Amino acid sequence: MNARPTMTTPWPPRRTARRPLAPRIAAPREPADPARIGRRLVRRRAKGMDAAAVAAALEETRWFARQDSRHEDLADDVRGRAELAEWERIDQLLAAAPTGTVYDPAADDVVQAELTADAAAAAAREAELREAARLAARADELQALRELGTLEQTEPRDGDEAARDELTRRAGGYVQAGVDGWLAHALAAHRGHYRDPAAREEAAGLLPPPVLAHAALLAELARLVPGVGVDELTFAARLAAIEPEASGALAAFLARARPRDH
Repeated sequence: MNARPTMTTPWPPRRTARRPLAPRIAAPREPADPARIGRRLVRRRAKGMDAAAVAAALEETRWFARQDSRHEDLADDVRGRAELAEWERIDQLLAAAPTGTVYDPAADDVVQAELTADAAAAAAREAELREAARLAARADELQALRELGTLEQTEPRDGDEAARDELTRRAGGYVQAGVDGWLAHALAAHRGHYRDPAAREEAAGLLPPPVLAHAALLAELARLVPGVGVDELTFAARLAAIEPEASGALAAFLARARPRDH
């Protein structure tokens, strides 16, 4: 008689089929930032200017700002305020520099820090896009396996909980019964990435209560009747779907009633 793996899925969990629509993955578009545009224009114009030229440009910008303040439609000009503030910053920067220094954005610590932050943000957006594409591809794969009837033979892997959520989102919130049952059986039997106790612990915060209750109940029933077939336990899925809390409580009760090794 083969020993069944132990079930360590926490209970209660920490949170509470139609064919999916095609996934939509679009590159995130960075919103226009008038203040940023204004600062960049000032830096391009100021490049190569000495302190006197920057001071003259600052005075000119201040004059235009005073004129704009008299017009209600221009009084709240975000870009204009940013340009003025940038001229003032560059003016102070050159005032503190040795005589004859000209402005160079490449030597401006503020500019370089912004460029570094921009590069990090772009890398983060690219990583999000790659992860979204990977998730969509895995969701497509699970959908195809479900339609072929071979999902139960598939080993689950890290991230499949998110792929399940993606299928649910595509289906307009419909419960993914086939995928939910597959994940519950895998979690109960410690298949795929659920061999790792940390993955089973993490599942408590990633899977909905009915799936966790189903897994816990399956594990305890398998211990109670060793060698029981999957087709004999279909009632467990129905119980978990209708009464997840009661099913979880039943699983916990069966775990307490199990004879302890001496």
